[in-house]
Amino acid sequence: MIALFEQVKKVFRRPLSLFAFSSIVSIGTLLLYNIPFFRFVIDNSNESPLGVTWLTVSLVIIMLVLNFMMACLAMFCLRIVGRILMAIMAVINATAVYFILTYSVYIDATTIENVFNTRYSEASGFFSWSLWLFIFVFGILPALFCLFQPVVIGKVKKLAVYCGSSLAIILVVALLNINQTLFISQHDTELGGLLQPWSYIANTCRVISFMQDEQAEEIKLPDGKITDNEKAVVVLVIGESARKANFQLYGYKRDTNPLLSKQQKLKVFQTQSCATYTTAGTKAILEPKDCGDLYELLPNYAFRMGVDVSWRTSNWGEPPIHIDEYLTDSELADMYPDVDGNYDGILFAGLRQRIESSPKNKVLIILHTSTSHGPQYAKKYPKEFEAYKPVAQNVEEGEKHVDRLVNAYDNSIRYTDYLLNGLIDTLQTMKDWKRAMIFISDHGESLGENKMFMHGLPMKLAPREQYEIPFFVWTSENFRTYKQDLPAVLEQHYIFHSVLNLLSIQSPAYNEEFDIFVNPKR
Repeated sequence: MIALFEQVKKVFRRPLSLFAFSSIVSIGTLLLYNIPFFRFVIDNSNESPLGVTWLTVSLVIIMLVLNFMMACLAMFCLRIVGRILMAIMAVINATAVYFILTYSVYIDATTIENVFNTRYSEASGFFSWSLWLFIFVFGILPALFCLFQPVVIGKVKKLAVYCGSSLAIILVVALLNINQTLFISQHDTELGGLLQPWSYIANTCRVISFMQDEQAEEIKLPDGKITDNEKAVVVLVIGESARKANFQLYGYKRDTNPLLSKQQKLKVFQTQSCATYTTAGTKAILEPKDCGDLYELLPNYAFRMGVDVSWRTSNWGEPPIHIDEYLTDSELADMYPDVDGNYDGILFAGLRQRIESSPKNKVLIILHTSTSHGPQYAKKYPKEFEAYKPVAQNVEEGEKHVDRLVNAYDNSIRYTDYLLNGLIDTLQTMKDWKRAMIFISDHGESLGENKMFMHGLPMKLAPREQYEIPFFVWTSENFRTYKQDLPAVLEQHYIFHSVLNLLSIQSPAYNEEFDIFVNPKR
């Protein structure tokens, strides 16, 4: 490795001035990593051709000068650390642009939060030769230039001239484009998510700030009480990336719900998610109202009120869960060695025994699945559920064969159908209990519509496939009565209050308006 570095260093024998080096870095950043940014500006500006040209030229000047100034400061003030930072940013820039071009994403706070919450098992699904080649050509090679190109730093006077001139140019060009404030404010999310390296730098700082806020202690809800001794169990299944459009229950042309469609007591609701990524979507399902604060979540609150609560998960990214029984899929696989731990079926193992052995009359089981999470839908279900063939092995292959990607995704929905139907069949046999099964997804999924894939776009930009979600409920006889005057489209916060009703928890935190059931106590 040392010998390789020595050979690379020989290539960069001729020193460059700080001005020349920073100019090359600035021009390279513009040409290699910001073409999607300018393509968006040209495609979405309502200006005349001359106006679009002027706006584009102005943004080019601002970007070149700003990146030039930052390169000068990094080299002059940080020296070797500055080189390393620029090299790292070159690799991250290349990776970001690859995902922008391949998956039509924006590098906003949502995307950064998804990166922070992604496990290697999920991220490895994106690995491909095209990704590594792209990173090598557009990331590694520029990084080597930043690391090994000799630079004559010069004196502080020159740095002051460079920075002062840069700031003056930026100010003048910005003032000349003051009439573009409306365009920039209307498209701030898109523009900010396409501008490299500022997109991930600014949004990483935002996410870190959000995380610090969320680490604060959750706001406790007012105390409630269980009002009867009736034995009742609620199994809440949180789906992952399950979109309404591909459920037969919602009119999809394929029989993706061959079993659930025959369940007579299944109640289906039109619903939209509050977000397009797991952390926010799951939080919305579990919290009492839509707000930025972290209130006590459903499992935590029910547990504190005396309910026997169990959380089983093959997923991640949920908000803080404070209960005694939190079981991962690997822990469940150790408990139930006869069940295949590679799929979500492990979450359903031994549920009847777990419920019937409870020392309490009120039981809440929450299953946080991962059944339809990309990019490798075909790995989310056993092969016997591969009803639709051929299948794409990942989203990148699905870009070229969207029909195959849809096949794999639909197979994952059929597996969900099998699991939920089996759960209902189990609950039906437990005659000593009042029983309910609730299924709702955290968010939807794009499968190639408008060349978009997976999820995570900001809500104001997201297509309906990413926020229209399935929400359906099964209850045993004479448990609760559904309201007749519900809104045409529900939201995820109905879960919190409906579950409190089912478990007979009387609480000041309960909001009858967000309950799908008639409250028998009122």
